[in-house]
Amino acid sequence: MTHESNNSDLPEATSRPPTSSSFQTIFSYYDNTTLVTANVTERSRVEGAIMVPTQMPTQSSTPPSYDCPRADSTLLNENVKVGLLFASKATVQLLTNPFIGPLTNRIGYQIPMFAGFCIMFLSTIMFAFSGTYTLLFIARSMQGIGSSCSSVAGMGMLASVYTDDEERGNAMGIALGGLAMGVLVGPPFGSILYEFVGKTAPFLVLAILVLFDGALQLFILQPSKVQPESQTGTSLFTLLRDPYIIIAAGSICFANMAIAMMEPALPIWMMETMCSRKWQLGVAFLPASISYLIGTNIFGPLAHRMGR
Repeated sequence: MTHESNNSDLPEATSRPPTSSSFQTIFSYYDNTTLVTANVTERSRVEGAIMVPTQMPTQSSTPPSYDCPRADSTLLNENVKVGLLFASKATVQLLTNPFIGPLTNRIGYQIPMFAGFCIMFLSTIMFAFSGTYTLLFIARSMQGIGSSCSSVAGMGMLASVYTDDEERGNAMGIALGGLAMGVLVGPPFGSILYEFVGKTAPFLVLAILVLFDGALQLFILQPSKVQPESQTGTSLFTLLRDPYIIIAAGSICFANMAIAMMEPALPIWMMETMCSRKWQLGVAFLPASISYLIGTNIFGPLAHRMGR
């Protein structure tokens, strides 16, 4: 007695040779999935189970956004405006310095120093709340006037109080060390607060520090009293013909030229080529600031031993 076999009841695995338009799928006995090696146009049957080709998850190739400006960004096309904004302070200070010196001989050092404090406080408040380039330019120019009043009157007061040459050198070294400390702390302090708090935060903190400095001037220097200098100042044209003054001025000029070129150019270059965060723009100036701080505290006493 013969029985007719029913082939439809038995699972059948049929393997077909690869064609030019497709490749066979690779069956994995480990995770029972199919790895696709090419475009598969037909469904594979393995041991009665229908295996559907799976696709590997694709990863997005889009880089994370770090607020990186592109080459056609408005910021990158305003290098000239940024440079002029930085240069406005130095230009105004250069024009103001020759007038502050004779003024201190007539009315003393206290009033110009306090006037510099008032101007610096006003310019700092303007920086905090200004929203246009014109207001920022005015605030930066006012910084030049305030810096001229404070620096010229302050250094002149130290030279007048400390008559001994060694004491004068040490006092000026400490004063320039304060300037170096501001240059050291300022860039990272401002960039970090701007990144994590906002634009107005660093200027408001700076305004509070300026108010503290003004209070110290009121209690210690008493700027309401006019105390003119007893010595008659030398004319400006005579000083410009002095070779020692020319050499000193030239040395200061070339020493500050490098950092003056880096201030407007380096942050924009870092934003364009390195996609740097805002706090990194200020930290990049730390090496120059640290070396300046070390130099002002070392070369003052060293000049008395080795000679200037």
